[in-house]
Formats: sequence, C-alpha cells, structure tokens
Amino acid sequence: MDTSTTPLDKQTYDGKSAFPDIDSPASSAESTVRVAVTIALVLAPVAGVVAAAVLLWERAFSITDLVLAVIFYLVTGLGIAIGFHRGLTHRSFTMRGPFKLVLISAGSMAFEGSVTDWVATHRRHHAFTDRPGDPHSPYRYGTSLVGQIKGLFYAHVGWLLVNDPTSAARYAPDLVADRMVSRVSRAFPVLCVVSLALPFALGWAITGSLFGGVTAFIWAGLARVALLQHVTWSVNSLCHVFGNRPYETRAFDRATNFWPLAFVSFGESWHNGHHSAPSCARHGRGRWQFDLAAETIRGCEALHWVSDVRWSAEGSRSSVVQVRSG
Repeated sequence: MDTSTTPLDKQTYDGKSAFPDIDSPASSAESTVRVAVTIALVLAPVAGVVAAAVLLWERAFSITDLVLAVIFYLVTGLGIAIGFHRGLTHRSFTMRGPFKLVLISAGSMAFEGSVTDWVATHRRHHAFTDRPGDPHSPYRYGTSLVGQIKGLFYAHVGWLLVNDPTSAARYAPDLVADRMVSRVSRAFPVLCVVSLALPFALGWAITGSLFGGVTAFIWAGLARVALLQHVTWSVNSLCHVFGNRPYETRAFDRATNFWPLAFVSFGESWHNGHHSAPSCARHGRGRWQFDLAAETIRGCEALHWVSDVRWSAEGSRSSVVQVRSG
C-alpha cells in the first residue's frame, strides 16, 4: 500500500496516538539506492562542518570564505523558499520563464532533492499535515514525551532515511508535464556538483591560491549546505512543536510560528501563518514578523519578474495541491 496516497479521516485518528501502522512499499534495489544517495547527501555536508570546525581551530578562515558562504546561502536558500516552496508548490505567484529557470536551479543547488520530488513531498505534507500520510510529522509516534522525542528526530532527518517515496506523478503532475522543470529536476546531480565547484573556483580565483579554493569549498560549499539543510528540516520538526499558533489551521495541524528561525529561514519559520493561508506569498503576517522571502518577491514583482502575486490571506486557506486521482 502506498502511504502517500492513503488519506485517513478524523474517525481513524484522534490527534494524540501514534500513527497507525501502514505497510511501507516493498524494498527494492531502486529504493536501496535512493536511501543510500540520501544518506550521502545528508552526511557529506556534516563532514564539511566537522572539517570547517577543525580549520577554524587552526584559523583557516577568511573574509572571502564568509562573503561567499553568505552569498551562496542566500541564493540557494531563496531558491528553496521562493522557487520551490512559494512559487511551485503553492503557486503564490507566476514566474517569468528565465527567472523561473534561475530560481529552481538555485533551489536545486541546496542539496534538498530534485525540484519535482521536493514539491511533491511538500504538497503531500500539506494534504495530511500532522496525521497519517504526512511524510515528516513530529507526531508520528504520538504526543507522549518519548513519542515527541522520537517524532522530532523523525521529522528532522529520520524521514529521509526510510523507504517511503512520494509520487511526483500523483502530487505534482503539473511539474512532471512542465518541460523546463523536468529538465532541471533531471539535472539535480549536476547542479549539486556545481553548488560545490563554484565556491572552490571562486575561492581559488579571488585568493589566487589552491588553499583559498579549498577553504571556500568547505565553508561556502559543504558547511553552507549543511546549515541550510538543517534550517529547512527544522521547519519540518521544530515548527510543529515549539512556538505559538495565533492563526486557525485545519484539524490536527500543529504548525507554529517559531521566531528564532525567522531570519536564517527567510521567513519560512512563520509556519503557522503559512499553514493558515498556504498560497499567500507572505508567511510572516504580523507587523514585526520579518519575511525576507516575501520582501524579495515584492522586489521581483516591481521588476516584473513575477506576476499575479497572492498577497492577501483571504481566500487562501486551502493549499494549492494538485493530486491525480487513481
């Protein structure tokens, strides 16, 4: 049975118990390879953080590394927040062709999966938020203390290491049919290489030394990827357990606003605001809720790079989720 296509209604889940056991897809060579690749994508950046810590201890860090790390973090992070999430997943606005290509390519360089897989998984998350069928809910093991601890780990990174694929054909048929998106999705491995090769090349070119290239590769490459990955995964985990919930959401949906992550997540951690109005381009709906992604979209709108932006939360309660029946 495909868990990604099995809706369970209110009568089968009470909001407190562990999710009912649902058969996982049968293991196969393909699924084994998928999990192995995912583990590599998770562990390689962590190795970069370890290497960065060792180098920092030896003072192998420069202003060049810092500037490049910030630039690549902004480019790839906004590619995820604006391109993958608010643009393609929820259709909060329409992107012009060239800008769309740039955004989804930048998001693909974040090492968070191909664009079609990312969008399909996130649409599934909205379809079954915090109830059976959600691919990464921290309430998978119930609401007890032990269950919450296990659930937080699962929602943060554990879900990446199990054989529970989400069907792009079912949850993102519009993207599967989009020639540009499909090409970028297939190019994901190449874009990951580019994501690490560019910092190395720029570091070498700017400093004029191979060592400068290596430190840029570690800080602006691996360490940057690791930080962005864990910030994104923290929205999946922390932003469903800690924080406040000023806005109404659907039954069992426990998405929260968690302000400590607001800056580094580009406003994605105003998660309760987002789940209350998924297709709204602004997630930080409060007066002092900084939302860099929304402000960037506003600038892009002024430059006519995007259009049809949904700024109002009114009429935006339901997520823009395209699910193919059958």
